[in-house]
Amino acid sequence: MSKLTNMAGRKQFDVDEALRRAMHVFWRWGYSEASIDRLTEGTGLGRGSLYGTFGDKNTLFRKSLQRYAQTYHPLYDQALSGPHSNPSAVVAAYLQVTLNRIADPAVPDGCLLTVSATQLPALDTESQALVHAMIDGLRAMLEQALRAAGTGEQEAAELALCTLATNKSLAVLSRAGFSSDDLATVAAATARRSG
Repeated sequence: MSKLTNMAGRKQFDVDEALRRAMHVFWRWGYSEASIDRLTEGTGLGRGSLYGTFGDKNTLFRKSLQRYAQTYHPLYDQALSGPHSNPSAVVAAYLQVTLNRIADPAVPDGCLLTVSATQLPALDTESQALVHAMIDGLRAMLEQALRAAGTGEQEAAELALCTLATNKSLAVLSRAGFSSDDLATVAAATARRSG
């Protein structure tokens, strides 16, 4: 809940909560459709407060992506920390984090990073670089966990890429209305084939 109070004639608000809400606007609509009107409505802030606190739309978008990474990437890191007995266990643990996020009714369907990647041409250079860096970070995290589970370097690289692709596919399928059972089936089949 946004904390708006009137002190000394000035409105005060919870900046972190406003950023969380902005993140959800970008997550739901994607960068292209996240208009300033939608961002002000979603955050509960006027244009002046929005710009004064977060800068322009590109800056707010990058801050939202960073907030997303700070929220979810540690969950992947924790799931991958193991120890895992084999590659299948690594893949299953990683994709379970994705399924848990998708099942959370408090957040939009899909994945902010995935929808951002699909709109890469609409992003400025700095935002494009951030999207690539976040995806590369997840891929490296997977490769490291797969190697720790005894997978060879080449196979770990291939499995990491395939697992990342499955992760992004799950996000797209969830936005398309596929059931949680369907998504769990995709994740389980991917994990089995990684053994």
